[in-house]
Amino acid sequence: MRTERTQVAIVGAGPAGLLLSHLLHRRGIASVVLESRSREYVEQRVRAGVLEQGTVDTLVEAGVGERLRREGLPHHGIELRYGGRGRRIAFEKLVPGRRITVYGQQEVVKDLIAARLADGGPIRFEVSGVAVHDLDSAAPSVTYTGPDGEPVRLECDVIAGCDGFHGVTRPSIPDGVLTVYEREYPFAWLGVLARVRPSAEELIYAQTERGFALHSMRSPEVSRFYLQVAPDENLADWPDERIWEELRARLETVPGFTLATGPVIEKGVTPMRSFVVEPMQYGRLYLAGDAAHIVPPTGAKGLNLAVADVRLLTEALVSWFSTGSAALLEGYSAACLKRVWRAQHFSWWMTTLLHTFDSDDAYGRRLQLAHLDYVTTSEAAATTLAENYVGLPYESDPHD
Repeated sequence: MRTERTQVAIVGAGPAGLLLSHLLHRRGIASVVLESRSREYVEQRVRAGVLEQGTVDTLVEAGVGERLRREGLPHHGIELRYGGRGRRIAFEKLVPGRRITVYGQQEVVKDLIAARLADGGPIRFEVSGVAVHDLDSAAPSVTYTGPDGEPVRLECDVIAGCDGFHGVTRPSIPDGVLTVYEREYPFAWLGVLARVRPSAEELIYAQTERGFALHSMRSPEVSRFYLQVAPDENLADWPDERIWEELRARLETVPGFTLATGPVIEKGVTPMRSFVVEPMQYGRLYLAGDAAHIVPPTGAKGLNLAVADVRLLTEALVSWFSTGSAALLEGYSAACLKRVWRAQHFSWWMTTLLHTFDSDDAYGRRLQLAHLDYVTTSEAAATTLAENYVGLPYESDPHD
């Protein structure tokens, strides 16, 4: 078995792992990123597309925001559509100077991969058999098999688990260490990517008796749509014609709005889940992003939480490697979870506000409509939605 050595072994080449590697490199700390998929797969998989203000600022400050600034679509509000009318939540009025930017997660990944490879950063794609060892020791390691079939032991000081909900790092923590908080929802999202110009300039969140729908976009020529469906929905039962028919039924509910249609590029069904593990660390293993927490996509927080985790982990590792102080590393989980639980609540709130839980529950339906009326007519309530949606500012010293 060949032996390699680095300071930080990063499992997973999603946004969390790649950004962590890039930020550490800029601070003089070496890392190796391990990824089971190919570069082509990682760069093409469609995921989130709404970036908080703080996420955009982080990418720009890290020197990987040039294309984001050029091609990203800044948005200063969203529309809540229900009861035959649409009400706009105006970010520019409610949270001046803060906004969201629509820019696909796969584009963030492409930018980060290009930056790491340009810097000579080692990203090992198409590895298999990844396993982590000796997490509670001062000399952890990761073993894997390269695409050429050669077994490798990667010795390191720290392991970062950035390998998502189904990754290998979190299950490697001994039983009884983690507390799991979880909630599954009685519906899923049918996501559709279509080559058609967006029918609106901003995102539309539609609440109807037929179920929830979301009109979003990825570029001036590509639109993204979501439909609330059953959790066990069979994708084969949703030909393109049925998708467009249902989107029209849920979105064409206000006078003058016509949904533009076009070729469907991709579609898939995503279950809705809330999930958090505490703590987000064990020994020399530190979890970040989806490896530690999942939120329903309604609040657009998944990618943004991963960036917030990585910011904190970077500062903690820089402090430890430069001064020997483990104070920030020891407080990493608690610092992350403050933001994670705020985002969990916001995502749960948006989900319960906009989705149909029981079509026969007339009382629940009336409660939703009353709450939507309050959110769209009360400046205080609208401000709460706006400031959480664009992302709360990072704390100046979040480890306190």
